[in-house]
Amino acid sequence: MAASVLCLEGYRLRYSPSSYHHSALNSAASHSQTDNDEDEQCLPTLAPSFWQRSNRYSVSCSRHLSSSKNTLLDLAFNKSSEPEIPSASSYQRKPVLPDVKVETRAFHKCRPEYASMSLDLNQRPHPLKWEEAMQLLQKVAVLKGSMKASDVSQFLLELSRLHPDKMPLVRSDQRFIMLLRYSVEHLRHFTQLQLLEVLQSFVWLGMPSAHAVLELYETELSCRSSQMTLHQLILAADLWRCIGKQAPQFLLHLYDSVRLHLGQLGVPELVQLLYILGEGRQCPKDLIRPLEQLLMHHLLQLRPEEVGVICLGLFKSQTSISESAVTRIVDKALSFVKEMSDFAMVNVLKYLRFSYLYHRAWLEAMAEEVPKRAHRMGVKGLMHVVLTCSALHYSNDSILTAVADRVPLLVPHCRSKDSCKLLWAYGTLGFLPSRSPSFYPSLTESLRQRKAEFQRYPEHLLTGLLGLAFVSQFPEDLIALALSPDFINLALKCTQLELKKDLFTLDGVVALELPQWTGPRLSNELRDEVTEMLWTFAQSDVCQKPEVQEAESALKDLLGGEEFVCKRMILPHTRSIDLEVHLNSTGQPVPVNQASLEQSSSTFPSNQGWGKLNVGVTITDELLAQLINKNNNTKSPLAQSPKVKTTSLQRLRPDESGRLFDTVLDLTTDIIETLTKPSHLGSSRKDSNEIVKIAVQVSNRNHFCSQSQQLLGLHAMKRRQLKIAGYRVVELSYQEWFPLLRKSRAEKLAYLHCKLYDNL
Repeated sequence: MAASVLCLEGYRLRYSPSSYHHSALNSAASHSQTDNDEDEQCLPTLAPSFWQRSNRYSVSCSRHLSSSKNTLLDLAFNKSSEPEIPSASSYQRKPVLPDVKVETRAFHKCRPEYASMSLDLNQRPHPLKWEEAMQLLQKVAVLKGSMKASDVSQFLLELSRLHPDKMPLVRSDQRFIMLLRYSVEHLRHFTQLQLLEVLQSFVWLGMPSAHAVLELYETELSCRSSQMTLHQLILAADLWRCIGKQAPQFLLHLYDSVRLHLGQLGVPELVQLLYILGEGRQCPKDLIRPLEQLLMHHLLQLRPEEVGVICLGLFKSQTSISESAVTRIVDKALSFVKEMSDFAMVNVLKYLRFSYLYHRAWLEAMAEEVPKRAHRMGVKGLMHVVLTCSALHYSNDSILTAVADRVPLLVPHCRSKDSCKLLWAYGTLGFLPSRSPSFYPSLTESLRQRKAEFQRYPEHLLTGLLGLAFVSQFPEDLIALALSPDFINLALKCTQLELKKDLFTLDGVVALELPQWTGPRLSNELRDEVTEMLWTFAQSDVCQKPEVQEAESALKDLLGGEEFVCKRMILPHTRSIDLEVHLNSTGQPVPVNQASLEQSSSTFPSNQGWGKLNVGVTITDELLAQLINKNNNTKSPLAQSPKVKTTSLQRLRPDESGRLFDTVLDLTTDIIETLTKPSHLGSSRKDSNEIVKIAVQVSNRNHFCSQSQQLLGLHAMKRRQLKIAGYRVVELSYQEWFPLLRKSRAEKLAYLHCKLYDNL
């Protein structure tokens, strides 16, 4: 992603736009699951489409080739044969069995209308013998410049019937290169039909997507777009996709035509267009709303594979539609989920992940479907399943166990990206190693075997190592690689991704979890830089949230002053803040803010402590009922006092400060003693210099798995590391603290008192 979103309360996995970019289908035999993950070939970012800068391309149409262009073509054609010569090392590679095959264009079988707008890659032309191909090339050499446009198109069509194994030999033949040059010279003479036929022949010929001649064909098609029908334009876009070439100039003209002919878009046209939008990796903003309306209009007519490819197209193009529309699409998918292919089902999950939509019924259906299907699914599909679960914070034992049991068998097919995202997803959901003994070791070993891939995609290694760290797994050799000077320099050069924070988090993990570590570490300068960056963001974001500000204010009132509460990032590498409180062994607060720490010694006078606790606190009978467990089961020091009398209730007029409660409780000596001097702490601790460090955390739903009290990976790791650092964690849970924000100050203070001293 070109820009990463700094998120303090939730760690977000980012996409790499160029990860494993490969050519699209150049032959009918290549439509395996390699295509399953092409959604991430060139994604701009995992961010809403409106964050992204729309690119505009100018199309210049030249009807005549200049001499300089001919020179460039000569160079390009002469060079085009070089990549076709196999290197010696290619013969030494050990063959790898193919991964599970997936029919990525199965939706074309849903309706016969798709035949006029797409190329069936399963139907190669009738084969041509090698001898016949040689005869054709010989004719090209004889005819030379006397060929007509129709001759050129016919020669290319005939040669495209050759067996795929022979295609590299044809493409490197000088006579074929000459034929390509003639095709360029006759570009303006081709009819629309001939132009499309030539483009189709390029698919079967396996033309490299970067070949110079293709740029000229794109320009010519762009110039003719106004003369072509909508079906012809959609077909041309599909042919570009089959060649594997991004054709941004042409797609802009296609979209212009779509705007003019929205009324002509039936179900097949709409579905094919959304497919093309996905392959083009963008959707014009002004088309989003009209396409959404058409989609909702035709929704009931859609078939299972069509719903799947629609979700894939919206996902790849990073197109955000309304939440209600996404919900209706998923509802439709749910209505025939058992009929959907694994590929279509995974595509629905991908778009749910992009939309951050928690669709409970669909996820519950996945809890039934994934365990049934996992044994036949490929690693990329399984990776997307659990990646969606982690993004939506959905932890389901059936899904996670089924995938974890299947993945070790598929490790030979795992790219580093697949392995690392699987590790990330499982670590985020807190899937412990003991639940599947072979899962983490097999994926970790796959990272070792694919170290070379990290030279191009360093972000994947950091993703995998952080996922492992969430569940206390620390492969020291891989960590040493990630923190080595060379790798750090490589990571910092990634202009599209901000990897400093990932390196910083990993470095912090090493500092706390691996005390014996003697390997490389980040420089102090880089640590300081990232710490400042994180804290600056926290001050403008998390620190401004009402629940945090109210907790900080209430704690200051409870403990007697602002010097007793320090709002800071105790562990900056965990990317979240804490409210730090120090108590001595007698339960008295100790100053923790920087100014006080500089002026104070290790022993603090008692008059700085709990004498100020009850300032401004009025205890109501409702609050007392809560404290003595009439309305809840919270234990507190107050509840342990047998001398509290509840009969001394009386109505008071407003006092000098203007406070007024309908019923109040006289603060008896016993209550004051309980609140201000919790003596039950002093009996077990004699050393008044002993300091209890407390990290008060204001949690929210994003810290936990959905509908669960299980912390997500980053937050679970933070709790663990705070304990390692000598802190006691006090959580102000969102279920308890958020409702109290609307309650009285006294109730908040009593709640905080109980949280600080419960089980101290």
